[in-house]
Amino acid sequence: MKLPMKPAWKPASKSATVRPYLTALATAAALAVVPAGNAAASSPPVRDVCGTPKPGFARCLAQVRTDLHAGEGVRGPHAATASRAALPPGYGPAELRAAYGLPATGGSGQTVAVVEAGDAARAEADLAVYRTTFGLSACTTANGCFRKVNQRGDSAPLPPDQGWATETALDLDAVSALCPSCHLLLVEADQAAGDTLAASVDTAAAFGATEISNSYTAAESGPNASYADHYTHPGVAVVASSGDAGYGIPGVPAAYSSVIAVGGTTLARDPGTARGWSESAWQGAGSGCSAWVGKPAWQHDPNCPGRTVADVSMVADPDTGLAVYTTDGTGGTDAGWAVVGGTSASAPLVAAVVALAGHPARFPDASALYAAASGLTDVTTGSNVQGMDCGGDYQCTAGPGYDSPTGNGTPDGLGAF
Repeated sequence: MKLPMKPAWKPASKSATVRPYLTALATAAALAVVPAGNAAASSPPVRDVCGTPKPGFARCLAQVRTDLHAGEGVRGPHAATASRAALPPGYGPAELRAAYGLPATGGSGQTVAVVEAGDAARAEADLAVYRTTFGLSACTTANGCFRKVNQRGDSAPLPPDQGWATETALDLDAVSALCPSCHLLLVEADQAAGDTLAASVDTAAAFGATEISNSYTAAESGPNASYADHYTHPGVAVVASSGDAGYGIPGVPAAYSSVIAVGGTTLARDPGTARGWSESAWQGAGSGCSAWVGKPAWQHDPNCPGRTVADVSMVADPDTGLAVYTTDGTGGTDAGWAVVGGTSASAPLVAAVVALAGHPARFPDASALYAAASGLTDVTTGSNVQGMDCGGDYQCTAGPGYDSPTGNGTPDGLGAF
């Protein structure tokens, strides 16, 4: 099914501009969108950690590979080298730093918060295993590096488990991989509802977070649009995953104009290039044209009358996913090491890059990444079509310059940040 790339009408107001677009997009989505990870027969089997949420609730976006276990390596062009054979499968700190040209130090004085639903009871202990395995310094409650609170900012009582513990492990491990000197703040919402997650973002900012990562999405709607102000905090960079269902209706919080919306790529070793790595748009990377949020002044793509998702990207494909340690076992993971992807991986990675650069106040929104696009690696291949077809338009197809699946590109060092 192909959608028109430009509206054929001239509306009288911004809301009139974007909301008819939602009707056409929603109809196509209901008919055409298929779950991420099912479209390509050659892709490894994956399982969504959080499954289908209750109506009106958000879902986390972590996807776990089910074909790998501790001791096995990632297959194909991104396979581990012999020197890495003793480490868990999936990309770790060294590979991620090499792929994106990032320093091994930085982030002192930065606090990256990750917002989750429900309590991950063993989050700190699991984080310790990850950091010890990869030779990172300890980050604990005792040394002041790690803190866990509920959505009201209290250390107790913590909310009941909502099945997000593997998501929580991914977020903490991803930030640790790129910014081991950063402090970590885990804020646990009572449940995966719009108001509780929004309250948790406010708590993260109140507790001194300089970057706040949100690896979840909910459908755009009037009620969800009302939470946008909770994702706006002066001096704090707020980051959100673009989603894992490919091209279609974008979700929130990624569509809020104050948020850095993070898409996803497939990251592979490519020894024949100067970089040594190559990237293409991941088929699951969420992208789309908002029907509720107006076009920001700093966004100039031609075929979307509202806010376009995404702004920037990093690795998200579970086939080239991150090494994550969790003893939770929910979401289809075996307790222990797993390879995890989804834009749940790319969002905390971008938050960590912002923290490494140390200038979160530059990001009251994503505008700086448009002004500094030349400092990013442009991703020019790949598509996130999963049944809904945008006719080869930039909204679902990577190409030179800005495109929706990968935004302005991926980090090339810290220059753009």
